[in-house]
Amino acid sequence: MRNEYDNEKFFEEYGKMPRSREGLSAAGEWHQLKLLFPPLQGKRVLDLGCGYGWHCNFAAEQGAAKILGIDLSKKMIEKAKHENIADQIEYRVCGIEDYEYPENTWDCVISNLALHYVKDIGQIFQKVHKTLKENGVFIFNIEHPVFTSGVGQDWIYTEDGALQYWPIDNYFITGERKTNFLGCNITKQHHTLTQILMGLLDNGFKLKVVEEAKPSEEMMDIPGMRDELRRPMMLLVKSIAKKGE
Repeated sequence: MRNEYDNEKFFEEYGKMPRSREGLSAAGEWHQLKLLFPPLQGKRVLDLGCGYGWHCNFAAEQGAAKILGIDLSKKMIEKAKHENIADQIEYRVCGIEDYEYPENTWDCVISNLALHYVKDIGQIFQKVHKTLKENGVFIFNIEHPVFTSGVGQDWIYTEDGALQYWPIDNYFITGERKTNFLGCNITKQHHTLTQILMGLLDNGFKLKVVEEAKPSEEMMDIPGMRDELRRPMMLLVKSIAKKGE
C-alpha cells in the first residue's frame, strides 16, 4: 500500500477539502454511512485508514470503550492527535496491510475511503474476519468500481468545459490505476463489484447492507453535487462476521 498522504503538496491540498475542514457533516456520504453503525456503547472499535480521526471521534461520542485508529500517513496521525482526541482513542502509524489483526479482539471494524489503496482486498477481508469477535460488524466505504474504472477517473468535457459523461474502460482488468487528484499523481487499486462482495462472502461475512452513496437533498445546492447523481462515486457496505460456518 503506497503512502500518498505524506506528500507535502498533497496533504496541504487535502486539508482544504470541506470534509477535511468541517468533518463528517461535510462528507456527502455521511448521512448514509452513520446509519450503518451498530450501538457502540462499551464496544471496541478499530478504524482502518483513520485519516484525521473523524470516525474515531464519532465512536468515542457514541460511548465506545476502546478505539484504535491506524493510518500509514504520519501527517494524518499527527493531525488526528490534535483534532480528534479522547481518553479511549489510540492512534498508530501503521498500514492496513501491516496491522497484526489480533484474533477475536474487536466488536466493530470501520474503514472509510481507504480500501481502494489496498492491492489484495481479499486478504484484508480475511484478516478483518479474524480480528472481529463473533457477530462483529465490519463497515466500510470504498470508491465505487464505476468510479475507479473511470478513464483517468474524470469526466469527458465538452469544448466549453461542461461535463458530458463519465467514461468507463477496462472494468474487469483489476489492479493499479493512475489518476490525478488534488493536483498530484495518485495510485489507486481498482476492484470489481464481484471482488468486493464475493470477497466478503468467501471470507465468512454475512452481508447486511450494500448501498451506493449519493448526496442528501440538503446538499444539492453545493456546486457539483447534482453531478454526483450521474454516476456512483462510493460504495457503502455493512457485513457481519460469522465464525465456524
